[in-house]
Amino acid sequence: MTDSLEQRAIRSPSLADAIIPLVALTVLIGSSIALFGLDALDGPIQVALVMCCAVAALIALKNGHRWSAVQEAGQGALSSITSALFILLAVGALIGTWNLSGTIPTLVYYGIQVLSPGYFYVATATICGGVAMSIGSSWTTAGTVGVGLVGIATMLGVSPAITAGAVISGAYLGDKLSPLSETTILTAQMVKVDLYTHIRSQAWTSVPAFVIAAVVFTILGVAGPPPLDTVGEEVELAKLSQIFSITPLNLLPLAVLVILSARKAPASLALLAASLWAGAQAVVQQHDVVEGFVREIHSSTNVVIGSIQAVWRAMANGFTINSGIGEIDRLLSRGGMDSMLLTIWLIIGAVTFGALLEQFGLIDRLVNPMIAAAKSTGRLYLSVFATGIGLNIVAGDQYIALVLPSRVFRLEFEKRGLAPQNLSRLAADSGTVTSALVPWNSCGAFMSAVLGVSTLAYLPFAVFNIVSPLLSVVYGYTGFKLVKASPTKEAEAT
Repeated sequence: MTDSLEQRAIRSPSLADAIIPLVALTVLIGSSIALFGLDALDGPIQVALVMCCAVAALIALKNGHRWSAVQEAGQGALSSITSALFILLAVGALIGTWNLSGTIPTLVYYGIQVLSPGYFYVATATICGGVAMSIGSSWTTAGTVGVGLVGIATMLGVSPAITAGAVISGAYLGDKLSPLSETTILTAQMVKVDLYTHIRSQAWTSVPAFVIAAVVFTILGVAGPPPLDTVGEEVELAKLSQIFSITPLNLLPLAVLVILSARKAPASLALLAASLWAGAQAVVQQHDVVEGFVREIHSSTNVVIGSIQAVWRAMANGFTINSGIGEIDRLLSRGGMDSMLLTIWLIIGAVTFGALLEQFGLIDRLVNPMIAAAKSTGRLYLSVFATGIGLNIVAGDQYIALVLPSRVFRLEFEKRGLAPQNLSRLAADSGTVTSALVPWNSCGAFMSAVLGVSTLAYLPFAVFNIVSPLLSVVYGYTGFKLVKASPTKEAEAT
């Protein structure tokens, strides 16, 4: 009897209930950016998201939900991102030890000699696309090869923002088309379509979008902003080779990561293994660098203990160096798990906010009228796209933006005789790809943190991530590559 009384006391959310948290998000995030500019990611946006969580919680309480239900929703949000948080921490550790071991300096050293400003951006996108396709992870690609390529851009004097856009474009191309990608596998599972059917369907938007991106990056490389005036290339190379022992052996940590990823090792464990390998290799191959770092962090004078402390501190707090050349110091003095804490704070706030909106029916209250109003196939496609990118903005997590549209729109696609691969392609284009374009989304925050370029700075140059979802919507309106299927019994019964 008590349970039934509690159920009757719970009210369905009104349209105003659903809109108020979005207004709060818009006002608070907008105010943060207006007051603090790009520095808003250093705390103000995180505070804004926590306040948005409070607004959503108050609406849930108003509608009769208990505080314990709010707590459970928050706990569910945190459990859903545990894996992502450990990946973030592992990437922070990896950047620190890869600088200590000379892995990133070696990538930069060889990259400067091979890549020229004229084709640098398109080469960056292509390299990242190939790596991401082979290991199935946009995050790992950006946090390893991408970091090195942005470093090379700094040394060559080309735009780090355009380079970051090229890194992200290539990383998400490979992520979408790789059978090893967890988001690609998840999308196929949610929509109940064969994995390789889903990948082939995605190729119809991903490949043209990347071709367009490659053309844009080629034009930007040839006719775009000229290289900036930086310290001479010869001086950079000489200084790097003086500080580090530059050898192809320094790339072994990258090989370890690729092998572990290809063997489907959990991402966080693969990253930690590559970090520890780099740390051990640094002690053997970069003795002078390790010794200098030990002196800088005031560690033990005992060689063995000091080396252990150096690797540990590089993983915890990042690597630092004072070479006398600002560009080199800014490139290499990075990393550490603690460098990811602001990003983790941001993700916790955003995902908790999204979980509260989902748990208490506020998202459904907004999405259901969109489905009812989508009379044509084009409008239906536009509704899925708006839901995916909207969830990336308000929920702050690509998994929510991917899973919810796949679940909510699946029966509607079946009712209209549209094959499931249509929805899987559209959900991936709308949910996965646009996640890197939102500063407070877990993906946008991650990319900004590891590449050292703000989300708003690289956003105009993440060409693939902009074009791919737009092509999906265009296909919906034109009927191009629209696969028909007979309505299922489940769909007909609803």
